[in-house]
Amino acid sequence: MRSGAKVAIVGAVFAVFTAGVSYGAYSFLTDEGDGGDGAAGTRSASERGGPPDGEEIRKTAEEFLGAWARGDAEAAADLTNNAAEAQPALAGYGDDAHIGEVKLTPGRPVGAKVPFTVSAVVSYEGHSKPLAYESSLTVVRGLTTGRPLVDWQPGVLHPQLRKGESLRTGTAAEPQIKAVDRKGRELTAEKYPSLGPVLEELRKRYGDKTGGKAGVELVIEGGQAEAPDRTLLTLVEGKPGELPTTLDADVQAAAEKAVMRYGNSSVVALQPSTGQVRAVANNRDGRWNAAFLGKQAPGSTMKIATAAMLIERGVVNADGIGQCEPNATYYGVPFHNLGNMSIKGKSFAWSFAKSCNTAFIKLIDEVDDDAALAKEAREVFGIGLEWQTGIPSVDGSVPEQTQGEAAAQYIGQGTVQMNPLNMASITATAKTGTFRQPIIVPLDLDGRERATAARGLPGSVTRQLREMMRLTATSGTAASAMARVDGDKGAKTGSAEVGGNTTSDSWFTAYADDLAAAAVVDSGGHGSDAAGPLVAEVLNSD
Repeated sequence: MRSGAKVAIVGAVFAVFTAGVSYGAYSFLTDEGDGGDGAAGTRSASERGGPPDGEEIRKTAEEFLGAWARGDAEAAADLTNNAAEAQPALAGYGDDAHIGEVKLTPGRPVGAKVPFTVSAVVSYEGHSKPLAYESSLTVVRGLTTGRPLVDWQPGVLHPQLRKGESLRTGTAAEPQIKAVDRKGRELTAEKYPSLGPVLEELRKRYGDKTGGKAGVELVIEGGQAEAPDRTLLTLVEGKPGELPTTLDADVQAAAEKAVMRYGNSSVVALQPSTGQVRAVANNRDGRWNAAFLGKQAPGSTMKIATAAMLIERGVVNADGIGQCEPNATYYGVPFHNLGNMSIKGKSFAWSFAKSCNTAFIKLIDEVDDDAALAKEAREVFGIGLEWQTGIPSVDGSVPEQTQGEAAAQYIGQGTVQMNPLNMASITATAKTGTFRQPIIVPLDLDGRERATAARGLPGSVTRQLREMMRLTATSGTAASAMARVDGDKGAKTGSAEVGGNTTSDSWFTAYADDLAAAAVVDSGGHGSDAAGPLVAEVLNSD
């Protein structure tokens, strides 16, 4: 058969393309009626409107996959709605990723979407290995030409590709690592899926410090300079170097299981006495480590830091009478309690345990310093001190505000930004009285300096915080979630109204003996509804 020839087989529309020694094959399955009535061929593209019909979808996908399979990047790109981005990506598939012998087999179209499988061979410097995966394309109407075109997305080339990323085969930038937990047990992304992006980042940072040897790999190169490569296929195994971490395989397993109960959830567990991270898990689209990198209002879990500031400044104490009324206003900004709750004649600790917002708002004037909470968060709890955890992390933010914005911060709303790592650390500091910056790998691995807070909490303040958190865990809003958690325990619930969402984000942070954990479930409702059971499951693992 001549190079580039196309052979049609009656009944399936089957074609084979050749280019040198490489072959591309694909076949279409169509539902009855998908082929249209032939009118499409009698109208010019400019005369057609609306979405592409079945015949246009079939023909466009056929031509695109055929050009791709035979290595004609220019022709394939011209069949997309973004040739400028598509052509270098398609050319790099062979030139940079060294992928050949490409066979593309479409499945049955679903509307304008055409799924297909890829079978190919990756070859580099005498080494080769088969590659197989599934992807899809969507055919759309060109906005200016009216032609049916493939809607170009990086994921057409490979489903894991994102904008700005590319495929490359060669000697790996860093050796593989064998990450182990604090007891020497191996940690893999296959067994602990949430650790996938964490292990990739650890490899990038510490792969050259573990004594390993790099292999030959097909990788996705990061779209950002600091993003680690993601390995898709290993052609030649290198020698992994062992990397110690502070993680605990048992706690990590519990965290992985817990986040699977709720979509868009994240959790972190750490040891208060050392700051060592014991687990990090996420259940989210993509590979974003929101547990370390998120920036969200934490709701009433922030009242831990607010209470510390109020007690330390002598404005209130845990046993003093709380001013919990249904509503309060500060500089024209209204605040209310859930269900218009009011508590009369009971302690401030009880207002904390029942998550009364107004009991905090009514004390702002007595503080006489709008920046008081921002100072407490930084000087005592280490927020904003550029934490060096061992992987990328966001260390929280409580910017100095005035009037109504300052009041919103008291209850974890407004401009306060936290993630589960930050809230687990705040909880650990409340329990021990001392900020210990979280770490996930030993400090001596790379000589990085640990952030330190300006001061610790006075013993009397720490004692009162523990009393209030214990009351919350046993008789307050966290009682149901913490009922099955034994030992010396304390907790705080939170719900944050974010971006006009009808359902608030669910936050929960707690400790039991020498383990603290914090979680968020986006749009999960009240703290005890979703995040609470998640945290309790993790605490029970230790």
